[in-house]
Order: sequence, then structure tokens, then C-alpha cells
Amino acid sequence: MLDLNNHPVLVVMAIGVIAPLLAEIPKGFRLPTVVLEMVLGIVVGPHVLGLVRVGGLLGWMGGTLGLGALFFMAGMELDLDRVRGHPIVLAACGWLLSLALGLAAAGLLYVLPSIHSPMMVAVALTTTAIGTLLPILRDDGELETEFGRLILAAGAMGEFGPIIAISFALTPEHAPWTQVGFMVSLIALTLLVAFIALKVRSPKILNLLARTMHSSTQLPVRMSILLLAFLFVLSEAFGLEAVLGAFAAGMVFGMTTKGDDGKQMREKIDAVCFGFFVPFFFVTSGINFDLGALLQSTKTMLLVPLFLALFLVVRGTPVYLYRTYLARGERLPFALYASTALPMVVAISHIGVQSGLMHRDIAAALVGAAILSVLLFPAIGGALRAGNASPAIRSNP
Repeated sequence: MLDLNNHPVLVVMAIGVIAPLLAEIPKGFRLPTVVLEMVLGIVVGPHVLGLVRVGGLLGWMGGTLGLGALFFMAGMELDLDRVRGHPIVLAACGWLLSLALGLAAAGLLYVLPSIHSPMMVAVALTTTAIGTLLPILRDDGELETEFGRLILAAGAMGEFGPIIAISFALTPEHAPWTQVGFMVSLIALTLLVAFIALKVRSPKILNLLARTMHSSTQLPVRMSILLLAFLFVLSEAFGLEAVLGAFAAGMVFGMTTKGDDGKQMREKIDAVCFGFFVPFFFVTSGINFDLGALLQSTKTMLLVPLFLALFLVVRGTPVYLYRTYLARGERLPFALYASTALPMVVAISHIGVQSGLMHRDIAAALVGAAILSVLLFPAIGGALRAGNASPAIRSNP
């Protein structure tokens, strides 16, 4: 008889197929695939059916490859050209306001005391699940509207800001100014790599890349993965959080594959990351989800609705900065979309638990609240948007 404990990778791969199939079942609301992947991971994990435990190869694939691929794709999706001007300025100011609110909220909880990792919680509260929102916004025809551009910018900052905060504030292996120097060096090296990639476009090189794109060598794909590995390892060598390198690699890849010429390349990387590596991260995160820690105390269970409310307060309050650009009926939907959080919260909780900076019960409560935010906030925001007949979009006077 087949012992699934001896084949955990097979179980994760099966969930990676079952989850999107379940997401396609007709129903009255959207159920994101990442939520199903995590829920199914919880079901097969040690706290429910006990079929699979994370360790060895599975732990490496989910915790290193999957996490790196997730941040690589986050960097690739950061298209500054689409949100330049007032959207990105508002997003940056809004995220800084969210960070201040998050620090205040986490500090209050620390004093009570309810948590012992206020910085990690504060950063987690400032995230936005733009990758989860993109398909919803695309299906609703929002991406080409001013509302959509503002959400894209807010989501981009909701990913970029927390990554910088984690890398700088939460990995204090060096003195502050030394860390600043390392981060500036990494950014400079990233820009140099991007500059070289943009400039080295001789006919011979372009022909080589085009010729090997569909051959068995898949040279452009291998080069992209090498870039990811190089900046990932370099970040660790600098004493920074490795995910910053993965995010930087994604930004370089995104900048150098814009337009129709890079469409095929982006599609191939989408297939590699979202089709294989990223599901490993979410399924193994579900397997590692400490359901017992969440249910063992009333205090921890009460933290779930509290964190859910804090997501809305911390990420939703900056909507008041957008009064000039959003009609009154658009502000609450905007706040709900911006407050939707899951992938980054899962990643931050994973980093926090692995580094010993976050207790497992707090991580479980945060992830539980993030799952609820994905289930509730976009659905409510979409319903409110649909209820507003042809809302007027204001422009900057």
C-alpha cells in the first residue's frame, strides 16, 4: 500500500492540481487558488489528517525555492511605467502612513501584552495581495481605469515596502550604516545588471536567445533562473534577507522583458514559477500552519478578527489621501482592495517563525486573518463597485 508520508512531494503536486480545479467550480463568489492550496495543505498536514510533514527536500522546495519564486514574481509584476506620477507618490505616502499605524497598533498589542514580535506584525499589517487582486481587477475591467492604476500602485508599495523593511530592520547582522551600505550596493548592482541587460541587444545575442527559446536548452529560462539564484545568494552574503535578492531579480527580469518581444519569455517564467515553484510554498505553508496553536487558546482565536480589523484600519486609512482622485463611492472599495493580504503575510510569518522573531500562535492568527481578508474584502469591494452605477473618476485639478 502506498504510504503518502514517504512521498510528500507527490501529495503537494496533487494539491497543486486539485486546488485550481476546485477554484473553477461555478459558485457565487471567487475563491482564490492560493487559499485552496493552503486549506488543502492544512487538511493533509500533521494537525488534521497527518498525511504529510514538511522536512528535507519538501522543506527546501517550499521554504527556499517556492519563497524565492514568489518574491521573484512580485518583483516582475512591479511595472512602474503603469503607475508613475501621482499613483506611485500617493502609494508611497500611503504605505508610510500604514507603517506608522502598524507600528502603533503592534506597539499597543505588545504593551497589553498580546504579541512578542511587534516589528514583524507591524510590517505584516502593511502588505497588500496585489498578485491575488490582479485577476479580479482584470476580470472586472478595472486595470485600465484610474481606480485600477491607483490600486496597482498601492499594491506595488504593499509588496515593495514590506520587503525593504524586512531586509533592513529585521535582519540586524551588521551595524545600521553597514546594512545601509550593503543595501545600496545590492541596489546599485541590480541597476547595473538591468542596464547591461537592456543595452546588450546585438543581433547575434538576440538571435541566440530567440533560437534557444523553443529548443531543448531553453537558454533564456536558464539565464533568468541563474539571475534569481545569483541575487538571492548575494543578498544572504550581504547579511540582508534573501528575498530582497529574489525581488530585485524579478524587477530586472520585468524591466528587460517589457513589450511584445518579451511576452513569450514572461509566459515561460510564469509557467515555471506559478506552475511549479510557488504552489510548493503555499501548500507547504498550509502543512506547516499550526492549527493547534490557533485553537488552543481563546486569546489566539480572538486575535484573528482583531488582525482582520487591523488590516482594514492600517491599509485602509490612507484612502483619505486619495480624496482628490477617488469619488466618495470608490473610497471604501479602494480601502477593502488595499487591505487584502495573504502571500506577503504568509511569507513574513514564515520568515518570522524560522528566525525566532515570531511565535507560532501569532503567525497562525495573522495567516488566518489574511485568509479571511482574501475571502471577504475583494468580494465586498467588488459588490460595492458594482452597486455604484458608472462612478465618476476625478482627475487631478
